[in-house]
Amino acid sequence: MISRHLIDEDRALKRLANLSKEQRPHFDWRGLASGCSELLEPGMEVEVDGMRRPFDMGEIADTVGNALADLQLSRKKQDEIYTERNRDLVRTIALTVADELARRTSETELRDQQGAPVLRSEEIYRIIERTLVRYNQHDLARSVVTRMQSHIPVHNTANPQPVMVPTKVIRRNGEAVPWNQSKIESAVRKAFLSLEVNSEPAVAIADAVSRRMSDEARQFVHIEDLQDVVQEELMRQGHYKVAAAYIAYRTHRKEMRRSEDETSQQQQLDLGGDTQQDSFILVRSTDGTSVLWDGLDLRKRMEYALLGLDVCLTREEIEVELRRSFAAEMSKEDLKKTIILNARTLISHDADFAKFAARILLTYIYEEVLGWDIVKDGIEALPLFHRRALRRNLQRGVEIERLDPRLLNYDLDRLAEALDPAADLDFDFLGISSLYDRYLIVDKKTKPSRRLETPQLFWMRVAMGLFLQEKTDGVTKVINLYSLYKSRRFCSSTPTLFNAGTLHSQLSSCYLYKVDDNIESIMIRGIAENAFLSKWAGGLGGSWTSVRGTGGYIKGTNGESQGVIPFLKLHNDQLVAVNQGGKRKGSGCAYLETWHNDVEDFLHLHDQTGDLRRRTFDMNTANWIPDLFMKRMEARQEWTLFRSNDVPELHELYGRAFESKYVEYEEKVSKGEIYGKKIPALDLWKSMLKLLFQTGHPWITFKDPCNVRSPQDHVGVIHSSNLCTEITLNTSADETAVCNLGSVVLENHLTDTGDIDHTKLRETIRMAVRALDNVIDINFYPTEAARRANTRHRPIGLGVMGLQYALYRKGIPFGSEEGVSFNDEIMEAVCCYAYEASSDLAAERGTYSSYEGSKWSRGLLPQDTVDLLEEERGVPIEVARGGKLDWKPVREKIAKQGMRNSNVIAIAPTATISNIMGSSPCIEPLYKNLFGKENLGGAYLMLNPYLVKDLKKIGLWDNDMRESLILSNGELEPMDNVPVALKKRYATAFAIDAEYVLDAAARRQKWIDQSQSTNLWYSAVDLATLSRIYRGAWRKGLKTTYYLRTLSASDIEASSVVKEKELRGVVSGGGQSAAAAGKTASPSGNPAADPAEYAAWLAAQRDKAINGKECEACT
Repeated sequence: MISRHLIDEDRALKRLANLSKEQRPHFDWRGLASGCSELLEPGMEVEVDGMRRPFDMGEIADTVGNALADLQLSRKKQDEIYTERNRDLVRTIALTVADELARRTSETELRDQQGAPVLRSEEIYRIIERTLVRYNQHDLARSVVTRMQSHIPVHNTANPQPVMVPTKVIRRNGEAVPWNQSKIESAVRKAFLSLEVNSEPAVAIADAVSRRMSDEARQFVHIEDLQDVVQEELMRQGHYKVAAAYIAYRTHRKEMRRSEDETSQQQQLDLGGDTQQDSFILVRSTDGTSVLWDGLDLRKRMEYALLGLDVCLTREEIEVELRRSFAAEMSKEDLKKTIILNARTLISHDADFAKFAARILLTYIYEEVLGWDIVKDGIEALPLFHRRALRRNLQRGVEIERLDPRLLNYDLDRLAEALDPAADLDFDFLGISSLYDRYLIVDKKTKPSRRLETPQLFWMRVAMGLFLQEKTDGVTKVINLYSLYKSRRFCSSTPTLFNAGTLHSQLSSCYLYKVDDNIESIMIRGIAENAFLSKWAGGLGGSWTSVRGTGGYIKGTNGESQGVIPFLKLHNDQLVAVNQGGKRKGSGCAYLETWHNDVEDFLHLHDQTGDLRRRTFDMNTANWIPDLFMKRMEARQEWTLFRSNDVPELHELYGRAFESKYVEYEEKVSKGEIYGKKIPALDLWKSMLKLLFQTGHPWITFKDPCNVRSPQDHVGVIHSSNLCTEITLNTSADETAVCNLGSVVLENHLTDTGDIDHTKLRETIRMAVRALDNVIDINFYPTEAARRANTRHRPIGLGVMGLQYALYRKGIPFGSEEGVSFNDEIMEAVCCYAYEASSDLAAERGTYSSYEGSKWSRGLLPQDTVDLLEEERGVPIEVARGGKLDWKPVREKIAKQGMRNSNVIAIAPTATISNIMGSSPCIEPLYKNLFGKENLGGAYLMLNPYLVKDLKKIGLWDNDMRESLILSNGELEPMDNVPVALKKRYATAFAIDAEYVLDAAARRQKWIDQSQSTNLWYSAVDLATLSRIYRGAWRKGLKTTYYLRTLSASDIEASSVVKEKELRGVVSGGGQSAAAAGKTASPSGNPAADPAEYAAWLAAQRDKAINGKECEACT
């Protein structure tokens, strides 16, 4: 029977077990073991924590005697320790244990490779415990287990080693400690021994609990939740009496802690007197009344926020910082905002403050969404409040017509049990504030409006939305996908996160289209349909090459065309006008092939000089470059520009067929049969690079690698990439290609030693591919052309993020051969498992309709097509072939089962979702080790958490280092006290040789069936170096490149960006005429503000163009 006496005794035993030798009474227990050693084989050793030493039977007597002394002291029987009776007991136990040891060491399992007897400390403790139970000394056995728990890790060596569990346990004092199965085993043993029964089942209980935690992939678990799991496992394995005793023990201890807390708080108040008055302020409630705020909730929030963190300030110092700017009679809402703002300002002091600030914000989110109170309910009640809220808040979401009623058809009780609010502890401030500001469902029909989701309810809603049409065991699949989200292994793209499970399931990221050479296609496909696509948060990328160039004959009117530029300006303005429901302006990218006679004007679309009516500052642009141009440029030959209506076949051809037809048209030009303009290819290339450097546009993309290596070359042509240059899908008059995206978080798929965890990675990818395939069937399509293309070919775009963080975890510099090799290795694994997953889905659900005739059906995988490109191009592709995995099983599966998806892999930028995941963006090196971030919550500095952790390890992280990092703009190179190895590991993007960036991209591209958003970083100012970079990209077989990040543009002061926001109303009219705003308008309709103001606007435009934010649709 569990009693208060037993609990007091247990607490006393724990305290006594942790006393040093000097603090405890000394008795000669060792002398009682004389003669016992004769029973043992000579030369016997004991292994403790991996170290061997000679074994002494006196240690057995000492262990039993000291445990007996602890037991008597806990019962306040100091005078009844070293009695004759107790000495006889210790001697008897020592002799029995010696006999058992002698018997056990005769077994080969307790001998080393040379046959010498070796005992492990864990086994000795187990033998002592069993011997004590045999002599009916259960209380003494419990004392031995307590001492064992305090001194060494324990697990029975007769059983397999405990499973690896990454979960950290949150203790009641707020400390987060690593998982320790021996602690669980010891606690359960004591529960068995308290009932005087055999404790051996504790091994199986502890092992089962560890396996459950490992399977659930929890990042953190509160001690109360862990004890619930132990309780459940005791009952599951049939130990009902022990479970009842365990429950009773927990109940008694909870009451004791509550009583002690109340006493302690009263004592603090009694002792504090008037000295506590400074911490009290009057706060106005929402009803207008004033209440005295004592700061208790602030201290509770701090306790929660500091769990497991290593920060550079004391609790007292942190509380002072959080109390800054408090004022009497401030409203409750202002108090909350001030605390959050103050927490955010701490982020620049220490990387761990990013998580601290996130958790402060989380506590307020919990209060808003769950009705939870941190003081009254405590963090241990969060799982219960989440379980209660799931059904209630889903019903409210359906009631206000924000959520799909089908969500209520799930087994909500089972889903509620899977919710893991402890996973929120891994969010940093940028991630949680991004979710809160823009992603969580808001109930706007209540006043004031409130959110219906916490982060975990949000992840669950998204997972539920993606499996609404799953035919078998949908709940299990929802839980599996939810587990990937909450453990930061995979994240869907922003549109999917926004809309999954809602009544408007527009889940796709972006669209690719082709405009044909007639006014109907230009106005319907190029403008009207793009407006529909843009309305629903779709990023646009399309080809305008077929639209005839300037001077082209128009038969219907007997006139001449003004070319493609006026229509691109119209498209630019449409992107601004259709602003996605007021959330943000539309985003798009126009592609033009390099032979188009308007290409020279096209290059200047982002130039701030010239006629601004022929500029498209709100639309991205990209060159669509055929291989023939690159070869002629390198050979210093001429290049001919055509009007597209004269050469309609060129845009539909690639490779050698394109080259043959191009030469044929050049002959027609020489005969005067069609229009053509000859220019040196090198001059056009220089113009491309010059404008790219100056304005950030047009980007450089390569037509032939996209088409030659396309799996779908049998049913069409790729006419352009998408907004972020990672999607390469066919387009036509009948089909608008659709991107459905999601990304694997690479750094969370490495083992503790930095190796790829292939089992975990394959598991993640299989679930991710299934979820992405589901998007195709659940999705809302704004146009019929989009629906037709997506359902016919079923392409998806699985990408990656966290490459830089993965390299940090491995300790490898991005700019190194090892880094390049890791890119090769990890991308091979991702692609191998993704293609296998799509093939397995085909076996389950059927192949996509245009599968027959594809490269997949012809036995050609993406890595096989590198040689095809080399053959077609006639120029070597400078990338290492081959890999590390055995692809034969995957090839056999595809040959037998086919493929569910025409395209599977595409690496998107992930700028936004990597913030949510707390990871590094996609495949990029880190831009700075200290950098500014901005969202709706404001701007603040962020620190590279891996760098701070490594600097702490060598004792270099302090305020001076922080200041030095700020002064050096986040670079380590100027710091003499930082080791060279760290400087190399944490070299930032501009410090990394472009060759490494290109080589890594080429290794990845080898395996990818689509493309990747590859930013290039350029710190020089000469075109020759820039030319070598982009020629290198072409030679290495890259399909596309994305932004050119230049150092000069990146260093533009943040004030220019702020100034741009201030001027936006002036530039666009802001609802007033320029005259009404006190300005005079320029002839082009743009502001003729004072020179400084206009210069600031131009600088902001250049910054936006060169280092602008990626489309959120892809991120």
